Amino acid sequence: MTWCIVATWPFSLAGLEQAARGLQAGSSALEAAIAVARQVESDPEVDSVGLGGIPNLDGIVELDAAVMDGRDLSIGAVAALQHCLSPVLVADRVRTATAHQMLVGAGAEKLAAAMGLQRASLLTDKSLKAWQDRKAALEARQSVPVGHDTVGIAALDLDGNLAAATSTSGIAMKLAGRVGDSPLAGSGFYADNDIGAAAATGLGEDIMKGCLCYEAVALMRSGLDPQSAAEQAIRQLHRRLARTRDHVGDMALVCADRQGRIGAAANHASFQYAAAGPGQAPAVRPAPQVG
Repeated sequence: MTWCIVATWPFSLAGLEQAARGLQAGSSALEAAIAVARQVESDPEVDSVGLGGIPNLDGIVELDAAVMDGRDLSIGAVAALQHCLSPVLVADRVRTATAHQMLVGAGAEKLAAAMGLQRASLLTDKSLKAWQDRKAALEARQSVPVGHDTVGIAALDLDGNLAAATSTSGIAMKLAGRVGDSPLAGSGFYADNDIGAAAATGLGEDIMKGCLCYEAVALMRSGLDPQSAAEQAIRQLHRRLARTRDHVGDMALVCADRQGRIGAAANHASFQYAAAGPGQAPAVRPAPQVG
């Protein structure tokens, strides 16, 4: 068997390097995906995920996260979770220890407390200053909330198991309670051992309109390799939205299949991703722009 791992954005590289070593040593795909997400969640320099994430309009950091195990299609997700340093761990606990697939707000916080995770402030001096500056710009009608940089991971382990994970603090300056694509199965992530896995990043309001990750996996099911599937999924959703709208939000996608092949694409030029596999050292790569 083979292995591979792919994750959105250069800020995932440090976690991916560690996860790649784990996969080579026999770690599961789900463990690897969660490890990458946790590393990014704890990095205060990343202003779009976890600690140091720019708050919502009310100055509160609200987190969304999810995991999916391709072996049995089990899913765990949390949304609008506050005061938690490891939302992806809470998402996985939803998957393994409840009869549900998603918990939100106070319910997700209650589960985090039951896990022994201490409440924590996610604001840093840097993110608070960014919020204050953006709040002033919004009040002066000089800016509007824009797309955001979710960490999304797709992984394959040596046993042939696939998994996906996501974590984000969502769009900066969003309305309280706003939930994007990241914790929604089929939109922000999907994994099926029979086919492949995918994870998305970008403007969730647009990604949700095409169930982007499920579409990418469905295209792999039809016979496309992950790179072709990523490009086709992005292209067809972008073109569908562009037919009736003046502007389409940023969207990007990473994919992996059961053969250990990876793919990535975006409808904009700035998307980069990190990937590793046998004979491929962990590295950041540019994704092709399609649309």
